[in-house]
Amino acid sequence: MKGTLTYQRKQQYQYASLLLPAFILFTVGMIVPIFMCIYYSMMIWDGYTVDMAWVGLQNYINIFQDEYVMSSWKFTLIFALVNASVADIAALLLAVLLDSGIRGKSLQRTIVFIPCLLSAVVTGFVWKKLYSTVLPGIVSALGLPINLQLFGSTDTVLWGLTIANCWQWTGLWMMVYLAALQSIPPEYYEAARVDGANALQRFRNVTIPLLMPAIVTCTVALSTGAIKTYDILVTATEGGPGRASNTIVYYAYNVAFKLKQYGYGSAIAITLIVVLLLISVVQLALFRKKEVQL
Repeated sequence: MKGTLTYQRKQQYQYASLLLPAFILFTVGMIVPIFMCIYYSMMIWDGYTVDMAWVGLQNYINIFQDEYVMSSWKFTLIFALVNASVADIAALLLAVLLDSGIRGKSLQRTIVFIPCLLSAVVTGFVWKKLYSTVLPGIVSALGLPINLQLFGSTDTVLWGLTIANCWQWTGLWMMVYLAALQSIPPEYYEAARVDGANALQRFRNVTIPLLMPAIVTCTVALSTGAIKTYDILVTATEGGPGRASNTIVYYAYNVAFKLKQYGYGSAIAITLIVVLLLISVVQLALFRKKEVQL
């Protein structure tokens, strides 16, 4: 008995030693910076000098009086909703299509997946060039009365960014859905066919319920990822035209490092963390109820 307890304790120490490096990295890279950000958010500080002044919650109060924060949040949430909806639906439909018996599906999966291997900075440059030169040139040559300079107008910049962002990341979440689709036992579909269900009914009553864990993962990741969008904005629009595509992350960066209001920028960042947590918790609570265990 004593020998068994000793062996179990050794195993526990081994497991702990394996978890320790990841725990240290997570603590140093995530937890400590968050608490430091909370501390700085209650200061007036330029981020460079040693002069700091305690202001308590004043920076948070200023957020609700800052029209640019409100407009940035408005664009961010609309972009997140549109981007998550479009990318999620596209990823699911592509996964279903490429999981079927079509020819050359391995090559097509690779083609769809390739864009997510590019950095967001490169993606921004690519689509900026497409919208400013390549696509307008093609449209002009064809004599079509279509304006495809989507980054150049406040009315179209949202859709331009959505197309670029979805082009890059849809392939990644398509692979998640593909893995989930291939884990569904074929017996479920055979039973549905015996009951007389057509393809649409099988998709709605078999595929969707059994894909719910993957749907949860993709929806939460797409929503929170869109809210945190930064890299593509730097190279594609720089928050423009005007402030039309200024997300909350981009605005917090500009406040902290360009305007040298590090305390105020930290307060905006903390509100971002809170909103991300709330959105994730709400989405998980809503979707978990619909999950089906195999």
